[in-house]
Amino acid sequence: WDGTGYPMRSLGSTGVWELFVPGIGEGELYKFEITRPDGSLTLRADPMARRTEVPPRTSSIVHTSHHTWQDEEWMAGRGERPAHEAPFSVYEVHLASWRPGLTYRQLAQQLPAYVADLGFTHVELMPVAEHPFGGSWGYQVTGFYAPTARLGTPDDFKHLVDALHQAGIGVLMDWVPAHFPRDEWALAAFDGRPLYEHADPQRAAHPDWGTLEFDFGRREVRNFLVANAVYWCQEFHIDGLRVDAVASMLYLDYSREPGQWTPNEHGGRENLDAVAFLQEMNATVYRRNPGVVTIAEESTAWDGVTR
Repeated sequence: WDGTGYPMRSLGSTGVWELFVPGIGEGELYKFEITRPDGSLTLRADPMARRTEVPPRTSSIVHTSHHTWQDEEWMAGRGERPAHEAPFSVYEVHLASWRPGLTYRQLAQQLPAYVADLGFTHVELMPVAEHPFGGSWGYQVTGFYAPTARLGTPDDFKHLVDALHQAGIGVLMDWVPAHFPRDEWALAAFDGRPLYEHADPQRAAHPDWGTLEFDFGRREVRNFLVANAVYWCQEFHIDGLRVDAVASMLYLDYSREPGQWTPNEHGGRENLDAVAFLQEMNATVYRRNPGVVTIAEESTAWDGVTR
């Protein structure tokens, strides 16, 4: 690939770059070639790619959806009765290992009836966003806007959600806005500098998982994540987001010893940027998607974190 063939144009001080490439069709592979401050080059997957190659390949893929939804009855009724006041029984499932080898479309033939027969009202999908290590449960995300290609295309995933809705089953998904892995083709030091992660190394490095924490104080990062939450609910008809690792977001001293963290402006240990982000995410998701519920994996006592 030769990045000099199609150079992008910077739109002044906005931080936005643009490019129009003629003749690009559905299924085309692409990446961004970025010149770092030291002059070296790095090839990066598109952070907002809607489809990716099957790992371990890492290119982004131009995608157009052709799925025709057939869950109108479910979607119309979703907002009529608040989820907090209705029966709520959740079957948690990791799609890649539930019945190994099945695709999204094959899962659509088996999972809805299985879950309905057991009497559950909802399934909770362990993270379906693209991630590099197939042996994991998917909690280190590299493609926040792309369902994992291991089981099929984005339209195949829509087909699965559609089938669950037609069977009367709600669909929750684990959503991971707390951190991201350090893979050199993904988000870490995207342009050669801290971009998605915090500029302070103590704030950026997650002490437990070897990952990087998002800088919730940057409006561009907040927008990337809030838009992502809305995207899954609107594009894929997801009924709820179970937000992973909330405690690690809320507390500046999470898994850190004295001297390894800096108090907030009030002298406390709360991450005020993360609090503001969660408030914005909740308000935006609930306003734009009546009937959708947010759920916190919260291992501490922080009341009202999903309000």
